[in-house]
Parts: sequence; C-alpha cells; structure tokens
Amino acid sequence: AAQKADFSGDSTAATINHSLTLLQRLQELLQNGNGSDSVLRVRSAASDEPKVFHTHQLLLSLQSEVFESLLRNQSVVTLYEPPETAALFEKFIRYLYCGGVSILLHQAIPMHQLASKYRVWGLQRGVAEYMRTHLASESSQGHVVGWYHYAVRVGDAALQESCLQFLAWNLSAVLGSAEWGSVSVELLLLLLERSDLVLHSELELYTAVEGWLSRRQPEAPVAERVLRAIRYPMIAPSQLFRLQAQSAVLARHRGAVQDLLFQAFQFHAASPLHFAKYFDVNCSMFLPRNYLAPSWGSQWVITNPARDDRSTSFQTQLGPSSHDAGKRVTWNVLFSPRWLPVSLRPVYSDSVAGAIQPVRIEDGRPRLVITPAMSSPDFAGVSFQKTVLVGVRQQGRVLVKHAYSFHQSSDEAADFLAHADLQKRTSEYLIDNSLHLHIIIKPVYHSLIKVKK
Repeated sequence: AAQKADFSGDSTAATINHSLTLLQRLQELLQNGNGSDSVLRVRSAASDEPKVFHTHQLLLSLQSEVFESLLRNQSVVTLYEPPETAALFEKFIRYLYCGGVSILLHQAIPMHQLASKYRVWGLQRGVAEYMRTHLASESSQGHVVGWYHYAVRVGDAALQESCLQFLAWNLSAVLGSAEWGSVSVELLLLLLERSDLVLHSELELYTAVEGWLSRRQPEAPVAERVLRAIRYPMIAPSQLFRLQAQSAVLARHRGAVQDLLFQAFQFHAASPLHFAKYFDVNCSMFLPRNYLAPSWGSQWVITNPARDDRSTSFQTQLGPSSHDAGKRVTWNVLFSPRWLPVSLRPVYSDSVAGAIQPVRIEDGRPRLVITPAMSSPDFAGVSFQKTVLVGVRQQGRVLVKHAYSFHQSSDEAADFLAHADLQKRTSEYLIDNSLHLHIIIKPVYHSLIKVKK
C-alpha cells in the first residue's frame, strides 16, 4: 500500500531491484568469512577434523531461535552431528544466508532433521513439501517407505498420509523393489487393511507377503495377523490348492488361517446368493481390491483428450466367485472433455427475445460415464463399484497419480478430473498429450437374506 502511495500521481515511478546482487554478497560473506563474529565447529564420528564455518550471528539468529540462544553469550560453538547431517551442514548454513537450497532424494531426511533440530521452520516446511511432491521420482533403492517411517517418527501426519496413499496406489511397483523388505510390521498391516491397493491380483500380494515373512521371521502372532489379512476368496481355487501344497509359510501357520481357507473354498463352490444366506459377505474379506488383471477391468489411453468425445467397451467377470467364472459383463464407457453441467447449459434469456446465453468451452469439465451394456437376473445381489486410475508408466511400472471412485449407485464420479486442464500439453494429468486411464470394476456381493448358520 505504501509503495502504491509513493507511485500515485507520478508516471516516472519505477522499482529498482538489486536483490540478486544482495544475495550474491551474502554468499560471499559466508564463503570468505568477511566480518565474521561467530564460529561454528561441526564434529562428526565420520571425521576426526571438525568442519569450521565463520559465520555472522545476526544472520543465523534471524533464521534460527536455536542459534540465537547458542550465540548469545559465546562466539565459538561446537556442534555434534551424525555423518549424514554433517555432510549437508554447509548446504544448511548457505540456506540461512540465501534463503534457498537444492537437495536430492537421499538428502531430504537429513536436511529435514537439520531444519527441525535448529528450528528453521521455513526450511522444514519446504523439505516436507519437496518430499510430498517427489514420491514418484526414480531412485535406485526406493525412498517412499523410508520417508513414511521417518514421517511417523517426527509426527508429520500430512507426509505420512501422502506416503501411505502413494504406496497403496503403486503397490505392485513397491513389491518388486528393494524397499519392500524394509517395510515395518505396522506399515504392512496398515496396507493390508486397505481396499484401494493397486496390484495385479491378490495372489501377487500373498507372494510378496510370503517373501516378507520369510525374510523378517516375525513372531508367530505377528505372522498370523499378517496372513489373516490376505483376502483368500479373491484367489482362485486352483491357486489356493497350490499354495496349500507348496507354501512353506502357509504350512507353518496353517492352523491360524485354516478357517479362512475353508471359507474361501465354500465361497467359490456355492452360488453367491446361497453363500450370502449363511455368511456375512458385507466385510473386507469379500471386497476386491483394485486389481489390474484383465478380468477386472481395462486400460484406456486417450490421445489428445481435449479434442472430442470418445467411447470404448470392455468385458469383466461378473464376480470373484468361481461360480461366476464363466459369466461376463460388457461395459460401455463414454469420455467427454467438455461436458457442461445443467447449470451452465445454454438457455433462452428473458431480457432479449431469442437470445442464448454465451457458453465458453472452458466452462465445461471432463466427464466419464461407465454403464453396463446389459441387464441380467445374474446381477441380483451384486453391485459394481468403479475405480478409475490416472497415471503414468515409467520403466515398465504403473505409477498412479490420481484415483477416482464411483458410488455404487452412480455411473460416474462427480469430481472426475475436476481440476485438470487437458488443454495444456504440460498438464500433470497427461503423458505425451495422452490421458492414461485404467478402469477397474469391483463386484460387491450383498446379503439379501439373513439365515443363522
């Protein structure tokens, strides 16, 4: 406001900005130690010699209340840092002088630790945001599992939830990576509870869990909790027989899951309607996850999705029960990049006879409608949840960036790509100007008649 007041009525006013020069001179202060009035000696177990920084108390105190306290009555301070944070201390100090820093994936946790320890809140928030926006970045050993465990330790709920969601939506990629073995018991159980896991099949999940149990060798109660979280009815009977015959882990803990295996075989053998009379099918054990296998849905790559309406069709198995294995449902899908809600459609205006309110293309929003192309008595007791994944492929991996779920009674998701700008080739929703979708149909059985066992 003051700046506007200075400029008012004066057409010759201008802003003179030498902020970059100032930043350069601040960097030179740190680099050359000119006018230094304080010294930081950083010691680490990785080196016998401390790193020495000739600093300026005013600049450090402006950014960190910890440094303000440490330097109040002394000009030389010795700090003790673990090797991983000591290695980044120069970057950290440079941030205090310049307000900017560049980091790599493996440097995020130690930089966040430094920012937290010395209470540099702006840097702490910046690193946390960097971690939330770089979950999908490539790294040789993987980083999301480690970031999740770190977020739990420091109590960063937002980062914790972001990591958990990424792991759930991209579980197949994680299962085949080096970081799968570092998953904690607590994280594994959290993942196994979720119905939004994206993976090829429940058998893929069991195989990965079996490998985790073989490597980690947890106590029997933990192993049994993990094994009981597998949704055995989602695995075909032929595969269940093979697991019983060949899985060493299942043989070791057979008693803990015998009831679930028996129930799964009953589920596959009986009519779903008959089975639902005696068992509660309205529970997670009988709810499919987001399976990528062809019997559960279809990929759909839409090139130049901002251009015009598109349609496709595909078939899925009626349900996960083997009783329904030979039954197929055909689905029709319509995609419209610029569908107009009723409130925005052209109407005649009362003010000017015959005039139509102007409608802009950008007023429309993307729309996806999924409907069955058939109706059948076989649908009795079954409803269909639809999930649409939007993502990218990197080195053969499916990386999901967004997921939309439809209410069971609806044929479309109300918020589908609500914030996407498909007109821009740089849109985060597009890869090479194409929209990569994977549509998943999840049949859900319902108990129609309650009968005591």
